Amino acid sequence: MSDLQGFLPPFTPTGNSALVPEMPWHYSGTLLTIEYRTDVEKIRALLPSDLDLADEDPGAVALIWADWQSCSEGGAELLDPARSQYLEAFAVVRCNFEGKNYSRCVLIWVTKDFAIGRGWYQGYPKKLGNINVTRIFNHGKAAPRLAAGAKLGASLAAYDHRLASAVVTLREPAQNNGFVNALPMLHHRLMPSIQRGAGWSLDQIVTMSGIDADLGEPWIGEAELTLGDSEWDELASMLPVREIIAGYYREVGVTFAGGTLLRDRSVKI
Repeated sequence: MSDLQGFLPPFTPTGNSALVPEMPWHYSGTLLTIEYRTDVEKIRALLPSDLDLADEDPGAVALIWADWQSCSEGGAELLDPARSQYLEAFAVVRCNFEGKNYSRCVLIWVTKDFAIGRGWYQGYPKKLGNINVTRIFNHGKAAPRLAAGAKLGASLAAYDHRLASAVVTLREPAQNNGFVNALPMLHHRLMPSIQRGAGWSLDQIVTMSGIDADLGEPWIGEAELTLGDSEWDELASMLPVREIIAGYYREVGVTFAGGTLLRDRSVKI
């Protein structure tokens, strides 16, 4: 492999064909977030046995639609927008590991393969999906403005099945963008051994946060959210809506440059 280059496969002599380039990865975009409460036992069922429920409000969930433009250092992807623009929808809960609370992504769908590659590297359980969200533009009649009364819609589908529909009506500027997705992420990076019965070739607990955050003013408002299931996805069954907390909108910028290994239980051959 010493003569082949690339951060993730495929590895080639130049490295230009790699699905994902070397870190750091820069992100600019918007987050449309709906926070709600579900059954605490549903969240417990989604957490591995080595994690506990969050100390406060353990049934809280954030379902987030993100509209991203991303690039590696130098920004070459920005001149080929197919390589830099994508959307994702993801469910975040909170958990406790060794006495500290973390945010944790338990379900996530994205629209591009390079986003899946980055996510699996980080421990996000990413799958392909069809995601749409209303964009705010402050000129013209074909978009809401960032102002009180603005209505934003969002949808999520996978394998041609609708999994989520949402509407957020902005009310006023807020102090924050919610609390569920406000902590460092805690993920398990897992890959089973190619040899059946040999355990996990990769079994790590990691944490990570973005750096160089450049955040716009958050807005809060009322939210409507309808979830669904399909033969292949169980969003409504796993995280049913019991009580809406609020909807949020924020423009964000952040950089990912690596995480921290907390525990490594990978099988060594």
